[in-house]
Amino acid sequence: MCGIVGYIGPQDPVEVIVEGLRRLEYRGYDSAGVAVVGDNGEIAIRRAEGKLRDLEKVIATNPLSGSYGLGHTRWATHGRPSEENAHPHRDCSGRLVVIHNGIIENYLELKRELESKGHEFVTETDTEIVAHAIEDSYNNGAANLPDAFRSVLPELHGIYSLVALHTDDPNLLVAARQGPPLVVGIGDNETFVASDIPAILMHTKDMVFMEDGEVVVIRSEGPEFTDLEGRAIEKKTERIPWDPIMAEKGGYKHFMLKEIHEQPRAVRDTLLGRVSLESARVLMDDEMKLTDEQLAGVERACIVACGTSWHAGLVGKFLIEQLAGLPTEIDYASEFRYRKPLVDEKTLAIYISQSGETADTLAALREAKAKGAQTLCICNVQGSMMTREAHGTIYTHAGPEIGVASTKAFTSQLVAITLLALKLSQARGRMPEHDLLEFVKALYHIPAQMEHYLHDDKRLIELAKTFQQHRDFLFLGRGVNYPIALEGALKLKEISYIHAEGYPAGEMKHGPIALIDEEMPVVALIPHDSVYEKMLSNIEEVKARSGIVIAVTDAEDRDLEAKADAVIVVPSTHELLSPLLMVLPLQLLSYHVANLRGCDVDQPRNLAKSVTVE
Repeated sequence: MCGIVGYIGPQDPVEVIVEGLRRLEYRGYDSAGVAVVGDNGEIAIRRAEGKLRDLEKVIATNPLSGSYGLGHTRWATHGRPSEENAHPHRDCSGRLVVIHNGIIENYLELKRELESKGHEFVTETDTEIVAHAIEDSYNNGAANLPDAFRSVLPELHGIYSLVALHTDDPNLLVAARQGPPLVVGIGDNETFVASDIPAILMHTKDMVFMEDGEVVVIRSEGPEFTDLEGRAIEKKTERIPWDPIMAEKGGYKHFMLKEIHEQPRAVRDTLLGRVSLESARVLMDDEMKLTDEQLAGVERACIVACGTSWHAGLVGKFLIEQLAGLPTEIDYASEFRYRKPLVDEKTLAIYISQSGETADTLAALREAKAKGAQTLCICNVQGSMMTREAHGTIYTHAGPEIGVASTKAFTSQLVAITLLALKLSQARGRMPEHDLLEFVKALYHIPAQMEHYLHDDKRLIELAKTFQQHRDFLFLGRGVNYPIALEGALKLKEISYIHAEGYPAGEMKHGPIALIDEEMPVVALIPHDSVYEKMLSNIEEVKARSGIVIAVTDAEDRDLEAKADAVIVVPSTHELLSPLLMVLPLQLLSYHVANLRGCDVDQPRNLAKSVTVE
């Protein structure tokens, strides 16, 4: 979520850094800061809570200048949004500063160790310990900043992109990646580092993309890459032939495809700082504004949403009932008020909306609030009407979603409601600690599994070519993946204009089976879970009527391959988390079918991104 920009070269570093951070504002943030090394060899820092305009006011009042520096926009994970907790962070000497995107999971352990050596901390962040750890390495004989920096990295557990500078090693920056992206830009006697291409594209199109476990030493004349041991690495410089619009799209043909591929980052950002891998405790009290005592006193939950958000809510019903043991209803927002819902002060009313401005959902929120219910919204847009009116909010941190057909907002909503289910389970004492820890570990592994799966979509392109001219599709699922069948059908129909229906597979015999013939592709979601055998039987029923079966599963399976016409395999995870992975091929299939049919993928006909009227 955080934005990173570093620069060394002949231009004014403050201007380069602030403008680069502005181009990263889409990532979301709550504070910002800049550090530059002046002609006197000392570090000058300016920081501000709030937006970049607040930082610019600070800089205008108290200017700074120099020849190189770094800047950061922060989304709070450890420590509240404040000027004090904003990056960059210093060490005790004041000669070193660090900026960081990610989370250091063992920061408390490292902090206690450093405090025992006399280090004094002034912020609540996990990032500050990195500055002190590098200083400690200097104090113990490290020859220079790159050596001190590399020596610290193996001690950091978690994910990070880090950039640091030290006045004892002038005219260089050092950076490392383990998780969140970093790109190095190479210009004419100037070098840049940033968390995304648009931040530096106006200065150079020559980029080097860092991989996990790599370190770069940046000087104006260029970068030098090494592994964690200091061994040199040869890296390829890529020419990025983007115009400004392509830069916004990240080089993808459509925003929707870009946003599909942004899901690992969006899911990771939704998770960061909200649940402990050590204790499985969910840490969202401040934003939810509901205590464990209040949550324990809730007798039922009601989830209200529209469209894709309704599908996320339907998954949420499974999660809340199974993890927290709390009876949960799910409503379409457009119907909620008109059925005179029975909600009261013992009801937790949960509203899901990407924009936070959906008219039906807002009206439903006001209805429940007027009847005394505790209201909580899951939303992607800070300051939207829904976040202002609900008692509490869980932000999804998906970043801007331009494509009308929701992808990364949907999976981020799934993560947010999973965290809520864990929070309710925690408050109600429903799950043993061991089970909670195993579940949380599986949840943290999801972004990496997504990245692995999304690396290659050739199989989906082949299937799209095969089935693009079919007029009807049927999507089937059971249990927690039945909502994903609904979502797959919705995606296909809204962007390709092919008629598609989603059903719980057990309902196939009660009507939809009449439609199945040799022209009907049936997409069956069949992970190896508690209803696997039931789904196999449903596939047999489809094949007995000459239907075409496209099976989505989570492991190689000879029996399934023998029954299905095509098999798509996604990574395996906990049964209740499988929707996060099962939905990926459905999104890609819909996208490629629509693209091959020449449809307007990002702006399908008759649809709007945010429905702000009833």
